[in-house]
Amino acid sequence: MIKSKVLVVDDQYMSRRLFEMYIASCERYELAGSVSSAAYAYAYTLSQKIDLIIMDILMNDGSNGLAVAERIKKSDPTIKIIAVTSMPECSWIERAKEIGVDSFWYKESSEEAILEIMDRTMKGESVYPGHLPAVKIGLADTTEFTSKELEILRILTSGVSNGKIGERLNMTEGTVKQYLNRMLVKTGCQSRTELAVKARVSGIVIDMENEV
Repeated sequence: MIKSKVLVVDDQYMSRRLFEMYIASCERYELAGSVSSAAYAYAYTLSQKIDLIIMDILMNDGSNGLAVAERIKKSDPTIKIIAVTSMPECSWIERAKEIGVDSFWYKESSEEAILEIMDRTMKGESVYPGHLPAVKIGLADTTEFTSKELEILRILTSGVSNGKIGERLNMTEGTVKQYLNRMLVKTGCQSRTELAVKARVSGIVIDMENEV
């Protein structure tokens, strides 16, 4: 049997070890490499034959798994990629689909085991979760925010002013403030700072504009 060669890309040591153990336990797969940063992944695909990449999205060194996945797909679209994450950031699934990531798997909350996702992906299936993990910010949960509110909330977590948020979204500072006031009411947060901290800690929105 010809084994599929798998590259593991994850900045968390325990996650990498678990993926490596799953691969070692299955006769259909062979570990081609295991790295702690998405910055190394593209170069790996140029030097070795890789059939499947298990790619974390947000790395401690600031590297962006989705950005690297897009680069790899443009270079060699035959390489299968499974994006994996423990963060429920609401925009990542759509972004992954846009760039051609084959499958998407939540580490802690997915019902399917990673080996099942790997098998289905290698057979040509695109496996994505049907819904986001349930997350609350104060008194509100994911479903209670509009797409525009989430856009504003995402930028807010980077610590910028209302004026800077408005510049990025082509909105007036007053309009941004109105949106923030509505989110303060629905979440029960007492300030924009508290709102930003709770949103960032929850993982529902993560501003990755400057990460590569």
